[in-house]
Amino acid sequence: MADALLGPAEIRELAARLGVAPTKKLGQNFVHDPNTVRRIVAAAGLAGDDVVLEVGPGLGSLTLGLLGAAAHVHAVEIDPVLAAALPSTVAERAGAADLTVHPADALKVTADAFSPAPTMLVANLPYNVAVPVVLHLLAVLPTLRGGLVMVQKEVADRLIAGPGSKVYGVPSVKLAWYADARAAGRVPPAVFWPVPNVDSGLVAFSRRERGFDVPRAAVFEVVDAAFAQRRKTLRAALAGWAGGADRAEQVLVAAGINPQARGEALTVAEFAAVAAAAISLGYGGKLSASSRRHEEVDS
Repeated sequence: MADALLGPAEIRELAARLGVAPTKKLGQNFVHDPNTVRRIVAAAGLAGDDVVLEVGPGLGSLTLGLLGAAAHVHAVEIDPVLAAALPSTVAERAGAADLTVHPADALKVTADAFSPAPTMLVANLPYNVAVPVVLHLLAVLPTLRGGLVMVQKEVADRLIAGPGSKVYGVPSVKLAWYADARAAGRVPPAVFWPVPNVDSGLVAFSRRERGFDVPRAAVFEVVDAAFAQRRKTLRAALAGWAGGADRAEQVLVAAGINPQARGEALTVAEFAAVAAAAISLGYGGKLSASSRRHEEVDS
């Protein structure tokens, strides 16, 4: 499969043949360095029976590398021209392959779209939708055991940040709800066409079991409220969510959290404790009682 990988000349020739020019609207930056593709595939740690979900395959650079390492690849591509061309590109360069192309928006896909069910997410994600895509797929695809994504370095730093970090925030906590994440390397701009003006970073994550007996939506409400006003104490930041500062303080105390703490100091488990306390006390958030009782996907 290594000989099938696309280099700079092949990428440009293929794009010209298809009449494709990368667009900022779709966040398209195509990888044209085979060594980077090999590095991503190796870092993903795929098993031979893994079913990979790739988002934004573009011209097929990473797709070709993944096909040699996984049992099946689902490629979700929102650009209809690229989605239509990908099977031909793969057939020309790799022959018969276990590939399913989905002409779809990754933010709208659901589990019933994929058979066999994906077990790993490996993708060069468009910078403008990277975080929403990762969180959406982890929510709707409980079969995902982990993944490796390439995102803008600034976004990578936020995804892997821990409590107390300057860049710890909503993406950090929400990814931590699902998985343990770590940095898996830096990627220079020169391996892309067109060349972005920022470095990229690899983020590896592994889904883990949680012991939080509280709906995900309730926890995420608390997280959103806490970070909407980062410099305020939780007592103040959660006042609107809880129905007043006094109520917010009561919830926080019930959860064992100092009301003078700030959101960036809390772990995902502590945010879950706040949500659980609010539900117990009947305070907080926009969720109705019926939606609190509703069993969410992977909650």
